Amino acid sequence: MSKAANPLEAPPVYLEPPIGEMMLEVVVIPVSDVDRAKRFYADLGWRLDLDFAADDGYRVIQFTPPASSCSIIFGAGITTAAPGSAQGLHLIVADVGTTCSKLRERGVEVSEPFHDSRGVFHHIDGQSRVHAAHPQRRSYGTYASFKDPDGNSWFFQEVTARLPGHEAPLPK
Repeated sequence: MSKAANPLEAPPVYLEPPIGEMMLEVVVIPVSDVDRAKRFYADLGWRLDLDFAADDGYRVIQFTPPASSCSIIFGAGITTAAPGSAQGLHLIVADVGTTCSKLRERGVEVSEPFHDSRGVFHHIDGQSRVHAAHPQRRSYGTYASFKDPDGNSWFFQEVTARLPGHEAPLPK
């Protein structure tokens, strides 16, 4: 790591004046087979919030991961993005190893825990990847990954202590 101040310890900086609260509520996931995707995300144990179908083939399915305030939506007629093009989506978990074990029991193919040798954030192409949990189990430092049937990529990131300015409760 460089000799510059550690950005992980710096207080949050926001635009002034504030433009109001903004909460990420929904992420659209492009899929090729709506029913296959629905089975996959149900098998993850995510809550099915909505399955709406219209006569013209339009369909919206919404799932919410456990304890998340952000949901995913996929379906027919809701995005022009190529199936599998959602990359690098992150889910915060309290223990990557336990989460991976539970998903494997459900038949989900999940990577082994890993960390980035540079210690800030993982590289999407796997460069600098070390196939083990962060040696000090530093918060934000251990990851695992999986893909849905279309290839949309997800990462688990282990967080045990929040950064300054991130007051959301941690997963249990």
